[in-house]
Amino acid sequence: FNVINGGSHAGNRLAFQEFMILPLGASSFTEAMVMGCETYHALKGVIKQKYGQDACNVGDEGGFAPNIQSNVEGVELLMQAIKKAGYEKEMRIGMDVAASEFLTSDGNYDLDFKSDGPRNAIVSGSELGKIFADLSRDYPIVSIEDPYDQDDWKHYSEFTAEVGTNVQVVGDDLLVTNVSRIKEAAEKKACNALLLKVNQIGSVTEAIAAVNLAKSHGWGVMTSHRSGETEDNYIADLAVGLTTGQIKTGAPCRSERLAKYNQLLRIEAELGSKATYAGNTFRFPK
Repeated sequence: FNVINGGSHAGNRLAFQEFMILPLGASSFTEAMVMGCETYHALKGVIKQKYGQDACNVGDEGGFAPNIQSNVEGVELLMQAIKKAGYEKEMRIGMDVAASEFLTSDGNYDLDFKSDGPRNAIVSGSELGKIFADLSRDYPIVSIEDPYDQDDWKHYSEFTAEVGTNVQVVGDDLLVTNVSRIKEAAEKKACNALLLKVNQIGSVTEAIAAVNLAKSHGWGVMTSHRSGETEDNYIADLAVGLTTGQIKTGAPCRSERLAKYNQLLRIEAELGSKATYAGNTFRFPK
């Protein structure tokens, strides 16, 4: 569940695009929905108390968009909400950095790229990697998407080598659901998971080929919505049919996001005892 929005999805100064909660400790998808919804509403209470009612406005994907700049503060808000909801054992955290949005012309990264003021938060690729590594050490972060620009192969490879055993490094802009890009990323060991977007590559056939290739390299696969969405819920069926074990489709808010979650609830109900919730095996579902 993408519950805090930043980057190009929100009008705040937060550089990282998405802060997500992953209810890995749930026993079923239905229970995971309960945990996600309760934590989402707990987060609203935390944000309202700290920043006021106006900070509870939501971004493109239904997540809250408080006017904060510190990415650490974004993670801290999640931790407070998780604790308030009572799911410290069950819940983990993920991020979509969307770093291509704040790449500078000289190959660095501007963590205050939405500000009109002086540029005083520019970091190198290596420094950005240290920020990610520190966050992963200090908080229960298990998945980081697009930590670098789509063509920054060097830092992708270095970062995946450093954290890839414990943290899923997801390629979205890096891979664009494209078999050729997946092959190159596998050769360079640049990431260890594919973000699956069917309309990014153009056909279901190509999307399935991308999933099969990613899985052949031992990667995880995260089925994904788009920031501009409709109430079509096909990706829920696709996630189950391809056994991706993961789906990213926004906060439990806004009908075009809830349509996918509701379809997953219907699928689980129809499958009954045959349904398996990936949970802690989300990277390697069976």
